[in-house]
Amino acid sequence: MATVAPDSDDAKRIDAALREWRQGDLALEEHWFIHAGDPSEPLTEAAAGAEDAGIQALTSEVSGLVVLTQTCDVVRSCTMRPYVEVAPLVRVADDDLLAVQRGRRPALAAVPAVVSSRLVADLDRVMTVEKSVVATWNRTPGYTLDADARAFAQALARKRVRFAFPDDFVELVKRLQARLADKHERNTDEGRGLRALCEIRVLASPAWDANPVEVFFWFVRRDADADFEGKTWAELLDQWLKLVPTSGRFTLVSGQVVTLEDMTAADYVDHLSTRAAHP
Repeated sequence: MATVAPDSDDAKRIDAALREWRQGDLALEEHWFIHAGDPSEPLTEAAAGAEDAGIQALTSEVSGLVVLTQTCDVVRSCTMRPYVEVAPLVRVADDDLLAVQRGRRPALAAVPAVVSSRLVADLDRVMTVEKSVVATWNRTPGYTLDADARAFAQALARKRVRFAFPDDFVELVKRLQARLADKHERNTDEGRGLRALCEIRVLASPAWDANPVEVFFWFVRRDADADFEGKTWAELLDQWLKLVPTSGRFTLVSGQVVTLEDMTAADYVDHLSTRAAHP
């Protein structure tokens, strides 16, 4: 981008155009996504101009773009933060859309404004765009509720900072994961209990690479109790923990159902978040 002087007319025009943009907003009329490509692939017409510079760029036709940059940086002056990150919108099947909405596809994120069209953000592909370009786009709000804004930000965080659990732990919890996925939508006490969870966090003591190691699960539920007809939280907890039997270096598996109010900030930070039931 050509240098834009602070307080210049160009800077003011760009900043004014981006003043309403937010993380999660859409540019539905922008259908081209540019990315680095294999030099052995032929240049597209749109990228041919970069050939003289020794750059291989490829373009893909997409269903629009979604803003990934945090809102505070989007609205900050273009002379201080001149770029915005965007991801393409891609169409998925109905079953895949449900999995995305439940947070089971970390590479994808649901965007409420286009969910009826089965469009989601492809977080594996990110393009950096100058704000002077974004200023020419038509903005479509990606959401209307603050809760949806938080959910989108959480999807980005899950993609970018998720913890790589050891392979033997992933194997250890396979039965529990399968159970959560299978029972989540059921009209049963267990299904209602799973839908009342906002996340599941787990702590390894003394450390994930220790031998032996003890594992503690915190099933974090919303403040309101689920509408149970028979089972209690204690019974559900016992049922879930039985699906994670001690094995190998994992010599003790225990857990507790809690609300966020029950946890201290230190407890919450120390326990890594696993994939939980969809809010």
